[in-house]
Amino acid sequence: MSAAATDPSVATAHVLIVDDLEVNRDLLARRVARLGHSHAFAASGREALVRLREHNFDLVLLDITMPEMDGYEALAQMKADARLAHIPVVMVTAIDGVDSVVRCLELGAEDYITKPFNPVVLKARIESSLNKKRVADLNARLLSSLSREMEIAQKIQLGFLPDALPQLPGWPLAATCVPARQVGGDFFDALVLGDGRLAFTVADVCDKGVGAALYMALIRSLLRISLQQAAPGQPAGALLAQAVAFTNDYIATVHARDNMFATVFTAILCPRTGQLDYINAGHDAPLLLRQGATHAETLSPEGLAVGMMEGQMHQARRTQMQPGDSLLAFTDGLPEALSPQDQPFGEERVSAALMAARGSPQTLLADLNAQLARHMAERTPHDDVTLLCLSAAPWTGPA
Repeated sequence: MSAAATDPSVATAHVLIVDDLEVNRDLLARRVARLGHSHAFAASGREALVRLREHNFDLVLLDITMPEMDGYEALAQMKADARLAHIPVVMVTAIDGVDSVVRCLELGAEDYITKPFNPVVLKARIESSLNKKRVADLNARLLSSLSREMEIAQKIQLGFLPDALPQLPGWPLAATCVPARQVGGDFFDALVLGDGRLAFTVADVCDKGVGAALYMALIRSLLRISLQQAAPGQPAGALLAQAVAFTNDYIATVHARDNMFATVFTAILCPRTGQLDYINAGHDAPLLLRQGATHAETLSPEGLAVGMMEGQMHQARRTQMQPGDSLLAFTDGLPEALSPQDQPFGEERVSAALMAARGSPQTLLADLNAQLARHMAERTPHDDVTLLCLSAAPWTGPA
């Protein structure tokens, strides 16, 4: 009775036996059948390739010395074909030499056995190769499932970013977020409060990947809900401090064991006056370029990142935006992005892009992202990159 018949954990495999001699094919077929596996035949390398492309096989027992196309060439063509490269191949041949073994292994063979073969050795080589394929197939299924889950996670995370940014008259606003992986820890947000003021945030959760993405969703939601609860006319500085403190203490206490935190730049703009109140909690300093200025001001961080320590207070600061001013906030993935030569993009390039900007915030961010792509070339991003730009166009308001 076959191993597959006596052990339900052993899966039946479909084996292609390739040999130009019928006697050899029949002998191998009997051995394969005794192991509980099904089989099919090919009398040449060329016929083997045809059968492999027409049917699914789990293993190939491939002779080397055959007319028309020998086993070396058939093996090389198999491994060059993405549809066939994953199928393990055990070479079965009368040629006994180190050079032949090395050549087969270099071409991608899984194993090698010489004729006349020992049935015990043949069984071990077949089952070893099939077990490796089962593990590889399981890993492929797991990776495919994980990829589908990550696609769903990415779609859900993108849903946390605004579908459209609020566009108040005279205050064009643009933002982009590009995760280094399918999901990331950066986010931007913007909303109009009940009294017409504009609140916006750029933040960077520590780490990358799924864990950072989960905390991105949490921190974004905590800040947004806190800001939405503002009473009409509530001082912007007090509102920001309250929202940041609530978020900080929730993360630092409820999720203290995870040691997760986020750098946060959050601000409230009064569109009638251009007054901008902000809190920078450990975040890269946004750049504020005044109309006609030769260099940009920095809105430097004050205090620790959000979630690092319970009870820490962040004091809001205030500045004034005038017609023609532009504010650029970004995460550290921008200045720290590396070129193939390990050179960082750098804050000087960020500042220079802002100084050279002409046109809308959307144009500036498109130019910055294009510069970043050229700088990184083919290098894989190591961190998320989020940008937000707010401009002050001429407006009519109190003096």
